[in-house]
Amino acid sequence: MVVAAPERKERRTYTQDIKDAANTMEGRESPVKQSGARRRNVEGRASTSPSSDVSTVENEANESATDDALGPLVPGTRDQRLTLMEEIVLLGLKDQQGYLSFLNDSISYVLRGCILMELALRRRIRTVRETGVRRPFPDRLVEVVDSAPTGEVLLDEALRLLRGERNSVSGWLDLLSGETWNPLKVGYQLKQVRERIAKGLVDKGVLRTEKHSFLLFDMATHPLSSPVCKEDVLRRAIGTCLGRGPLPSLRSVALVASALTANVLEGALGTLPYAERDGAFSRAEELLRTYGNPAERNIPLPAANEIVAGVLTVFSRLDSLIY
Repeated sequence: MVVAAPERKERRTYTQDIKDAANTMEGRESPVKQSGARRRNVEGRASTSPSSDVSTVENEANESATDDALGPLVPGTRDQRLTLMEEIVLLGLKDQQGYLSFLNDSISYVLRGCILMELALRRRIRTVRETGVRRPFPDRLVEVVDSAPTGEVLLDEALRLLRGERNSVSGWLDLLSGETWNPLKVGYQLKQVRERIAKGLVDKGVLRTEKHSFLLFDMATHPLSSPVCKEDVLRRAIGTCLGRGPLPSLRSVALVASALTANVLEGALGTLPYAERDGAFSRAEELLRTYGNPAERNIPLPAANEIVAGVLTVFSRLDSLIY
């Protein structure tokens, strides 16, 4: 008697969920049955969109959760890794002057969102499981599943705050940013985030500390000490925006979407020719819309990835208000 081998259960990923939903919404067959990549045209220029990406080879789409869990290694080190917040600061940093633009009023809010996404990607927090009708991703409650120290001061402080109260993704984003009228909630604000991120990069050997005089006062600045580190971040951001290589990981999508919302992506793409730069911006905006609005397509996601989707949904609303 021959016993049939049990069927192997297909491993689902965030990208595959979006892929299936996109094809269902557009009335097409499952991408497994399709051949070739779908492309779109933006103002007469061919530009690859996430919809065309999802029609590529299946094994490229099957990214493991561990690939997103930790950020890239700092060049020349064995255990020092960059966080999403640090990558955004590096993209916006003036290399020689060592400070972020004083006119950028978006980056502070985005950095708090990056803290939530970093904790979610590391599987330290997730959304609370709900039954029945589920709320939009930004309105879902957040819970801590692993409060062990991360080795990152800001992440550990955020974990302590998240353990103290139950709130939604968007609610925590506002509280960590200090955007609340409730005087009892003021203590949940993370303070001096930019400076603390810069000091963390100094400790990792990426930046150095100097003092410069600005009018009547001295200010600590943090010029670039390791150009290779920033070049790696730029290369990954540009590659994701141009659609080079396999499907981007959720961490890479979060990097590009955060950089776009924080108004630091323009500097990263400044070295590209005009035609490529315009197409890269279009793709970044498309990534933010696609990954930031999965709730409209009723896509089931892992509880940790729901937090990333919730933060990107808030970012997509900010982006629509700004532009």
